[in-house]
Amino acid sequence: MRDENVILEPGMIVRHPGAPDWGEGQIQSIIGTRITVNFEESGKIVIDGARVVLVPVLQD
Repeated sequence: MRDENVILEPGMIVRHPGAPDWGEGQIQSIIGTRITVNFEESGKIVIDGARVVLVPVLQD
């Protein structure tokens, strides 16, 4: 997993930097480098955390 993704944990809201049209997504699980995210516009997607750095969305 990329160092930038180690702060991620289930329940966090994130964006995929290469797919802004997917909208915000909630992390469902993290197993090794596989990060499962349920995105607003694309549904459940499994991301390879070794290749993609997800961007946390700051909540108020």
